[in-house]
Order: sequence, then structure tokens, then C-alpha cells
Amino acid sequence: MWIADNWKDYEVLDTSNGEKLERWGDYILVRPDPQVIWNTPHTHKGWKHKNGHYHRSAKGGGEWEFFDLPNEWTINYRELTFHLKPFSFKHTGLFPEQATNWDWFSNIIRKAGRPVKVLNLFAYTGGATLSAAAAGASVTHVDASKGMVGWAKENAVSSGLGDAPIRWLVDDCVKFVEREIRRGNKYDGIIMDPPSYGRGPKGEIWKIEESIWPFIELTTQLLSDDALFFLINSYTTGLQPAVLNYMISSSVCKRLGGHVEASEIGLPVTESGLVLPCGASGRWQKSI
Repeated sequence: MWIADNWKDYEVLDTSNGEKLERWGDYILVRPDPQVIWNTPHTHKGWKHKNGHYHRSAKGGGEWEFFDLPNEWTINYRELTFHLKPFSFKHTGLFPEQATNWDWFSNIIRKAGRPVKVLNLFAYTGGATLSAAAAGASVTHVDASKGMVGWAKENAVSSGLGDAPIRWLVDDCVKFVEREIRRGNKYDGIIMDPPSYGRGPKGEIWKIEESIWPFIELTTQLLSDDALFFLINSYTTGLQPAVLNYMISSSVCKRLGGHVEASEIGLPVTESGLVLPCGASGRWQKSI
């Protein structure tokens, strides 16, 4: 398992009964987590001193209950600064487990010794975009949500990357990739973090089990002949690491060779010393 264990401003304090107790900077949140099917005693004091609690509804969705939590605050990861705010569907605007992937491709970019062009698809609030830019890459950031792209721009400014070579695009990722292929554009690294289900700006429907394989085959065409890396992340239960490995091997490796690895990603849990699984990632690298 690849573990995001270099955080200072974020921590999974404890897990129990379908929920995780987290520290986001100075604030403690309780949020549901489908992986937490165990029920252990609430020994950590944070359970009684939380600043926010997202309650899952039996009818689907849920709502926040707040206890002295600001509307917005920031945390840092290495040189990056991220704005956080609780919003619907339990999210805060950041997936901390992705830091293990940020560190991986940032190291590749820094060691490249040449200009590196990166494409970040389903780019959300820009964690991967900013990590790649901070490592020296020029980045094309694509997300279907205008609000998320705006949020990512705020994170870039706060991280001192307001003038970095980042192209911000609100677009349907599939249609954007199709246009880039027609334009003949190429990228040295591609990152994608597709949702299980989503809609594009004009109502385009995305279902990952149906869409991901043809999309990988399509996107592979954008990799340059001397490409450095390809990363796909999934929170969908059916897409296990071996499935990600197979898809990347059958597309990227078929054309460019290289090396593929896939694994669960996770976050360390302070109270138990164990690791909370948080999805899976597949990584391709031209050479290791």
C-alpha cells in the first residue's frame, strides 16, 4: 500500500462505527467512511471535542452539524496551501491520501532535467496541479465544474503559484481530450482522478465502469514519445489495483513500454497505528 504519511497539518486521529475522526489544521471533523465497518471504543478525546460532524442520512446524502468551525480555513502540505470549507456530500475540498501520488510524480518531474508538460483531468481543487507546477512542470488543469476550477485558482495564488504556467479549463474531460488529439498536442505526464459518476458542463454522463477503459485508450494518444508518467486514481470498489494495472499495461505499455505498478493508497491512523484504505492508484513510468 502507498501511504500518505508526510502530512503535518492533516491527521486521521481515529476510526470507528462507519466514521473517521480527522484533524484538519486546528480543527477536528467527524465524517462518514464506508471502509470503517468496525466498531471500536471512542477513546480519543477528539470524538468529544469536534468542530464539525457530517451526519449521513438513511435516505441518502446528509448534513453538517457545526461546533465553532469557520466558514473557510487553510492547511499546508510542503510548500502548498489549500483552502478548505465543508460543503455538501461530506467533502472539504481536498483528498489528503493523494499526497502519496503528488510526491511520486513531483519527484519524476524534478529529475527530468527538461521542460515537462502535464495534463490533469478531473482536476478538482488542484492538489495534483499545484504539486506538478511546484515541481517545475507546465500544467493543463481540466475540470467540468467552474466552481472547482475557481477554488483551484485560489489555492494556486495562496501557494505562490498564481503566475505559474498553469492553463485553467472548465470543460468535459472526454471532449477536451478528443480535441487535443485533433490538435496534435502531446503531454509528458497525464494525471486522472475520475469520479464514479458525474456530469459534464452540458449534461454529459460519466459512469466509470462503462467509460474508463475507452477513455484511457483515448487519453494514451496524448502521451509524447518520451513521456515520463501516467497516473490514474479510483475510489470505485470494482476497480481494484489489479484492474488498473491491467488497463494501463494494455494501453500505455503496449505503445511506450515502461513499467506499471498499482496499489491501494491509504492514510495512517494515529490511535490504532493501522492504515485506513482510501482507494487505489495505477502508475506508469517510462523508466525506473
